[in-house]
Amino acid sequence: MTLTAARLTGNSPVERALTLSIAAASLAKGVLFGVSALFFTLVIGLSPGTVGAGLTIAGAGGMAAAFGAGHLADRVGARRVLVVSTILQGAALAAYCSASSAPAFTLIACAAVGAQGAQRTAQATLLALHFTGPDRLAVRARLRVVTNVAVGLGSAAATGALAVGTPAAYMTAMLTASALVLASTIPLRGLPAPAEPGARPSDPARPSRSPMRDLRYVGIAALYGVLTIQFGVLTVGMPLWVTLHTQAPATTVALLLVLNTVLVAVFQVPAARLVTDVRAAGRTVARSSILLASACLLYAAAGPLTALAAVGVLVLALLAASAAEVLSEAGAWSLAFELADARNAGSYQGISQTGFAAGTMLAPAVVTGTAIAHGTTGWLLLATMFLAAGAGTHRLATLR
Repeated sequence: MTLTAARLTGNSPVERALTLSIAAASLAKGVLFGVSALFFTLVIGLSPGTVGAGLTIAGAGGMAAAFGAGHLADRVGARRVLVVSTILQGAALAAYCSASSAPAFTLIACAAVGAQGAQRTAQATLLALHFTGPDRLAVRARLRVVTNVAVGLGSAAATGALAVGTPAAYMTAMLTASALVLASTIPLRGLPAPAEPGARPSDPARPSRSPMRDLRYVGIAALYGVLTIQFGVLTVGMPLWVTLHTQAPATTVALLLVLNTVLVAVFQVPAARLVTDVRAAGRTVARSSILLASACLLYAAAGPLTALAAVGVLVLALLAASAAEVLSEAGAWSLAFELADARNAGSYQGISQTGFAAGTMLAPAVVTGTAIAHGTTGWLLLATMFLAAGAGTHRLATLR
């Protein structure tokens, strides 16, 4: 079924506001994917090692922000947290243009990545508060489609700056990304009045749970972080493996990334429909881990092949990885929503998003330290790690 604009924005004012906001912010994200690394190294003058270290420190800040934003959303409202964190991120992106040293870059990166972590928690909290059951999962899936398509468009737009290749062009792209993020706050005015903290059901006879004492939920969030490393495989491991360890042409990387974007856009919503309850979510995540392991083995198998054969095997690996991506996300979203205490929606979603942030931070080091450094043995280690995370998630999901 074709996803029209009307289907993507939905009928709910909350979904429409989030869709338009996320679309603008994701366009900015795509622009950043295309130009930020070159801006940091060629314009600011930082070494790649310094950029990597600064972003790793910022990743730790993003974890803390994702966690803290959940508690804050429960107290002052998720909409307020989302608006403030979005403004902070937009300001931080503009501030990159004035960075002239490694400490300044790291400080700004902490603000930008931290604000993004808080945004994800606030968005998830709004979904938890305003939607229920299958509708909530369907909305989350549609928002992810919007994210992927907008990121792709933003990355395509960034080719203009790359083609010009001047510091002024890179700086213009960074300021454009900043403006897009700031503009993404405009649709948020369409969100309902901030009654979220009081809107949660209350039952004086049953006190609300603390997510930190909910070991089942914390365990699933931690395993979600492990599965999140799959995105590092796609964006870091696959490009390095293709260009350094296979005979496939370098253009294969772009082909695979575009194919992944298309597949996620087409199949994320149908994948969400497969998850009907918590047990189904656990099974879905377990099955996704098998697909992830298969993708790892296929990537490894492409290494010694001729160019044409390597491209064919890499496409198969990408197909398996993309199927795993849409299934694992659908299952993980369902578990994050359905196992949370609605009276502490922000705190619970903060725990889940902390797992995501941890996986995002660790992914480059894990992927390069296994598959890229040790070849087939490293790919086997990654496959085993994904299988263990999927099996563990399934086990926790079936606990009573």
